[in-house]
Amino acid sequence: MYARCMPLPRAYPCNNPHANPKPQSLASKTVFHFAAGLCSGLTSSILLQPADLLKTRVQQSGHGATLLPTLKTILASPHPIRSLWRGTLPSALRTGFGSALYFTSLNALRQTVAQANTHTVLTNSTTTNSSSALPKLSNSANLVTGAIARVAAGFVMMPVTVLKVRYESDYYAYRSLVGAGRDIVRTEGFRGLFAGFGATAARDAPYAGLYVLFYEQLKRRLANMAAKDSSSSDGPATSSSSPSINFVSGAAAAGIATAITNPFDAVKTRLQLMPAKYGNMVRAVRIMIHEDGMRSLFGGLGLRMARKAFSSALAWTVYEELILRAEKRWAEKHEMGL
Repeated sequence: MYARCMPLPRAYPCNNPHANPKPQSLASKTVFHFAAGLCSGLTSSILLQPADLLKTRVQQSGHGATLLPTLKTILASPHPIRSLWRGTLPSALRTGFGSALYFTSLNALRQTVAQANTHTVLTNSTTTNSSSALPKLSNSANLVTGAIARVAAGFVMMPVTVLKVRYESDYYAYRSLVGAGRDIVRTEGFRGLFAGFGATAARDAPYAGLYVLFYEQLKRRLANMAAKDSSSSDGPATSSSSPSINFVSGAAAAGIATAITNPFDAVKTRLQLMPAKYGNMVRAVRIMIHEDGMRSLFGGLGLRMARKAFSSALAWTVYEELILRAEKRWAEKHEMGL
């Protein structure tokens, strides 16, 4: 009879050394990670587009722009709902496919690291109560794989990111994505489609690395706490794959990582909106501090923290639940001899 072991290659071996499961094909696993990431990214980007647009509008101005006046201006426009969701298409494309590429590459990297170096993998005893669908790695491995996966996905989606930021801003009056792309290439060349990539990478690498690090640590702690509370009570045991654990951990991890990396995000926005003025990261920081003071580096921090906390929690919860359900279904099929 087939041993009860997950069919996907994990970061730790199956407890039954005699089990010989029929592994799911690599192609189907990759496709499913891509699809799960796409679904999670689209969900969060569409629901939270107004928050992203408001953050861009607040960051684009260096004259003390605040959230409430910016929101009032948009609501006073002829089409407030349409204005709040302006740029949804490029945002959905960027976040949807960006998340798909990120989760797919992150899973591949973590699987590779787990199989190549067992010293980076946590032991079974420390992961018993984990609710993660990903391999369980050490803190340094979580940090590095998260950073590499995010920067790679960010580079591929950079042209869409530039279009998204300019579409959300009121500096430009683009009527279509095609028209925006043509105008950027005509006036700035193909380099214009990658404006601000240095600042984006400087933001995304530490953010993604810190996020994965905090996310996995928080999940282990919360899962262990839930398990202890369940064992000490007379009620039913708490599931280690509880979506609430993933959601809370994702929100907290995103909030911490966002607060640390917000200056890079503020610089990135200025570079993407006015590359001719700001030129590069160092020059942009100097101009921003000289003209608008240190507070300009933290423009939109509260809004970005709230948005990232909710969007990351939602995206990771959806992604991990889809992966865990798929693994369970594949395991059941193998047990039935399919």
